[in-house]
Amino acid sequence: MDKELIIKTSPTEVEIALLEGSKLVEIHRQKTNNTSTVGDIFLGSIKKLMPGLNAAFMDIGHRKDAFLHYTDLGPQIKSLTKYTNSVMKGSYNSPLLEHFVMEPDNPKTGKIDQVFDKNTYVLVQVLKEPISTKGPRLSCELTLPGRYVVLTPFSEIVAVSKKISTADERKRLKVLVESIKPKNFGVIVRTAAEGKKVADLHNDIKELEEKWKEMFSKLKQTKSPDKILSEIDKTSTILRDILSDNFNRITVDDKDMYTSIKEFLTSIAPDKVRILQQYKGQRPIFDHFDISRQIKASFGKTSTMASGAYVVIEHTEAMHVIDVNSGPKMQRKDQEEAAMAVNLEAAEEIARQLRLRDIGGLIIIDFIDMRTSENKTSLFNKMRDFMEGDRAQHTILPLSKFGLMQITRQRTRPEVNIDTTEVCPSCQGSGKVNASILVIDNIQRDIEYIIDSRPKSKFRLTVNQFVYSYLKAGFPSIQMKWYAKYKKWISLSSDSDYHLFEYKFYDEADDEIRLS
Repeated sequence: MDKELIIKTSPTEVEIALLEGSKLVEIHRQKTNNTSTVGDIFLGSIKKLMPGLNAAFMDIGHRKDAFLHYTDLGPQIKSLTKYTNSVMKGSYNSPLLEHFVMEPDNPKTGKIDQVFDKNTYVLVQVLKEPISTKGPRLSCELTLPGRYVVLTPFSEIVAVSKKISTADERKRLKVLVESIKPKNFGVIVRTAAEGKKVADLHNDIKELEEKWKEMFSKLKQTKSPDKILSEIDKTSTILRDILSDNFNRITVDDKDMYTSIKEFLTSIAPDKVRILQQYKGQRPIFDHFDISRQIKASFGKTSTMASGAYVVIEHTEAMHVIDVNSGPKMQRKDQEEAAMAVNLEAAEEIARQLRLRDIGGLIIIDFIDMRTSENKTSLFNKMRDFMEGDRAQHTILPLSKFGLMQITRQRTRPEVNIDTTEVCPSCQGSGKVNASILVIDNIQRDIEYIIDSRPKSKFRLTVNQFVYSYLKAGFPSIQMKWYAKYKKWISLSSDSDYHLFEYKFYDEADDEIRLS
């Protein structure tokens, strides 16, 4: 299935839409001032030990204390703590670990106050971003992800992705990696490494070694709390993790972002640079690729499918609950066949919704009741197939005797929640607006003012898509009449986010022309 990545930028945020077969399946948003993202490595200090929880709260510079549980320490925590203190004190001066003396593994069961004292410094990595009232969740099992491999310090284990198809290929990759990996570093071979040559893997490992050296240099000079290594930006992370031969287009609307992605692609997949495009159209990029409409149709309490069947998605504190409803489709067939058809269609939509909204935790799905065990088994298998493309770790259980399906899905960041309901910005809920017939008069009055105040400059008028159609309709259109009247062509563009009577003027540099 063809995949596309559409990237929309603004001064405060980057929005990334992943399309599969022109259908929106993932939407990612990254604030430009985000202080902690999954994968970032910090030098933190123990702020509070909680023996009852067998956990600690740490200061990593976030406004909320970060949470570190004993199970997330990892077996190499003693080696990691020793390394951190040694580098900060200057007693260990090698940028890699070839001269580092490892400590014994930490037991799987134990107490956190036996490992740490208050104010202990330790390197930690963000597992989960802050969600609701909770601060970031941390791990001491550091990983440095690359395109083909993941480097794990203080380990000698070489593991190969189970998704690699053949045992011979897994064996080949393991032998190759064992011959080139650095001392006291473990390696996890990713699915993307299948069929790759030793040079590709070696280059990837060398790049990750440079990252570790960068961490070493910063650790020597820093004081807690501080960010030691930042994960690459969201766009590059997605490209690194999911870029495949199925990608046929990457489109971005910002020149600087275009240049940055081009450099990144050149380093990881030079053959994919050709699919990168810079969007230069006047319409917003999400409108041009029909993403805005899909967002408005996909988010909200109810999601309707092509057949008229729909699913209702409810969020509670403990879980997400999804109800499947047939709509008019049940009237057309035998009840069992109709129920199966609706459930299959709903299963595919639910799999898409889980990715799109990045729903994590416990999910309960109430499918339409079916009598035969064959249909129940078939639905379960199809659900697994639909979820196969989901990169988040998940577990699916067969239908229970009550007809409920249980799914758990990894949660690393807050759920994507886009409010598709709108309060009328014109009336602010009062139910009254200015006369609609006057909107064109107001626009024309402002055009005359701009022409008088800056007669030689070009400008563009952006309006709601319905007003845009009205201004373009007919012969001669209102736009043509303006040209005849003012001897100046007024460029038009539409934005679906504008309310019906909203309009703005922009100059040649795409800066808004303020009229008041």
